[in-house]
Parts: sequence; structure tokens; C-alpha cells
Amino acid sequence: MTALLATQPSIEPITLLTIQQLSIIPQEKVIISTLDLSLDEGDILGLVGASGCGKTTLLNAIAGFSEPSKGQIVIDGNLISDSEHSVPAEQRQVGMIFQDYALFPHLTVKENIAFGLGKLGKAEQLEQIDHLLTLLKLNDYRDSYIHQLSGGQQQRVAIARALAPKPKLLLLDEPFSNIDARLRNELMVEIRQLLKQFKMTAIFVTHNKDEVFTFADKMAVMAQGRLLQLDAPSIVCQQPNSYQVADFLQLGSWLPCQVNSASAQSLLGDFDIDNHRDKQTGLVYLLVKPSKLQLNVLVDEQHNIANAQVEHISVTEQGYHYYLSSLDDPAKDKSLAFSKLSLYSDVALSFKQQVVVSIKAHDFLFFNKVTNP
Repeated sequence: MTALLATQPSIEPITLLTIQQLSIIPQEKVIISTLDLSLDEGDILGLVGASGCGKTTLLNAIAGFSEPSKGQIVIDGNLISDSEHSVPAEQRQVGMIFQDYALFPHLTVKENIAFGLGKLGKAEQLEQIDHLLTLLKLNDYRDSYIHQLSGGQQQRVAIARALAPKPKLLLLDEPFSNIDARLRNELMVEIRQLLKQFKMTAIFVTHNKDEVFTFADKMAVMAQGRLLQLDAPSIVCQQPNSYQVADFLQLGSWLPCQVNSASAQSLLGDFDIDNHRDKQTGLVYLLVKPSKLQLNVLVDEQHNIANAQVEHISVTEQGYHYYLSSLDDPAKDKSLAFSKLSLYSDVALSFKQQVVVSIKAHDFLFFNKVTNP
């Protein structure tokens, strides 16, 4: 008799947040422009972008602290903002943790957490406070004042206060920027586990892509009020969809190339591009990760002609880090010159030393260089 294995039906993710065509244009200055964003229940989204790109403004619009000019915001199936009406911030079931935590210095840890629980009965308040104090390892500090806590402890209090009313969505504005670098990674892992335990949907703003890899399920890259790319962090970093995304995230160096349908010409030599996924031709820029560079320090006039020189040297945990520039040769096409090609190596090189560098075969990513989205 053959045993039949029951297959578990796949569970479709539930969309918790939907933003459509959101624009924020105060006094005719565009801060957010026709932005679309969707986030599933339980997901943690890391929102990155340069200062002034609209990240914090987007959080404020979701929380109800700023008024959109156009578009709509839906949380858990409920329309909370459109061109005709806006649900007050206190009724949106959205928790927010500010960069400076905004804790009340005159209240104890326990009193700070209780601040948003006024609608609950006394017994229910105490039960919720005790639960959060235990989860966030704050039991020993329940009667302490904020100035008596470390930065990491203050952040735990801010998270406990935000989680206390059981919001549907949690917003965090650069939550780890005030934490000592040695403790930051440990705290990010700890807080992520906590949010997953609560099945909490969250968006956090950061300038640091490494924080996104540690803390988030998805990454969104913003520039000048527009959302450039949203996907899993690994996909965004392996397959950036534009020059702006790759450049902001510093995913590699830029090597100018003249490209035709089958090959690319550069000052590091010509190479075949059969595995070239895009179809750009003319002058484009190849995204080169340090691991895709082959270094040869042996230079001779007949076989290995130098094509780069060392411009900067530093020492990192990955070995020596070099920035290479192209050699000044009047016979070469100046549009192909490069000045900051990043290379890691165990080989010790000297300043201005000339070397031979080549490109390893890989899945080439070419982009048109643009400074504005």
C-alpha cells in the first residue's frame, strides 16, 4: 500500500500596507513624487537613500504627521489617507520610533511604556508592561529614569513603548544610529527576532546598507522623492536596476567602456560580452566588483603592459585595499579613463606602482551614467 503524502497548501501573503501614486509637494517643492509601495504582513522593509530624498517624509505621511498632496495610503485594508480625507495619527494603529527615541525623561521606564495604554484597564496595562519588560530584558530597569540607561537600553524602551498599544505597523527612523558600533549588530539581530516574534510589519530608515542586510527582509532605494527599486536586499545588490541604485549602494567601481553588440573596449583591455544581459551600446559604464578584477604585478614591455597605477592604499580585514587609476596615455581614448577602481589583494603594492589589471568573465552589468533619476 502506497502512503500518500498530504501537501500543505501554500499560504498567500497578506498585504498590510499599500501606497499608490503618493505625492507630497509643500509650497511647490516636490519631496515625494508619484510613489508606489506595497508591503506584506510581517515583513521588515529597510528604506535607504541620500539625505533629503524623502525617507523620513514618507514615514511621517504613513504615520499621519504630514499631509500628502496626492495619492492614497491603505493599512490592513483600511483607507487612511487620500485626496478627500485623512485618518488622524492616533487612530491609524501605527507606532513610530524617532531617531532620538523621544522618551520622557521625567518618567520611569515603566511609565514610558504605559504612556500609550490609557485605554486599557489597570490590570491589563500591568500585564502588557510586564510582558514587554521581560521580552526586552528591561525588568531590572523598570523603575529607572531614562538618563540612567545606556543607548541600547533607551532604544529597547522606545521599542517597548511603540509596541505596547499593539500597532499594525511599526515605523523606525534611523533606529540604530545612536548605538555604539560594537553593540549595533547584536542589537539589530535581537530586535529583528523580537519583531518576528510579534509578527510585526515594520519600515525602518537608514543610510547604511549593511544594516538592511542584518535587519530587513526587503530593501527600498529612494532618490529625490522617487522609489528606484524594491526587492530582497540580495537581489537589489546583485541586480541593481539603475546606475543610481548601484552608485548609492557603492556596489562596485565604474569602468567606462565602448560597447557594441558582441564586445566591450576598455583601458583594461577588450572582452567578450556574450553574457551581457542588457543591450546598451556606445559609451556605458561597467559595474565592477573588486572580486571580478584580476591583478598581475609583473610588468614588462613585451607581454604585460601596465594599464593602471596605485593611487590610494589602506589596510582592511579583507587585506590591502587599493584605488587604481588609468595611465595617462595620449594615444588612448580619454573618455575611457578611470580614477577610482577598487581592488582588494593580499599583495603589497606601493603608491604609484604600475600594474596589469584585467576583468574576469562574469554576468556583466552595464549602465548609462546619470546623476539624476
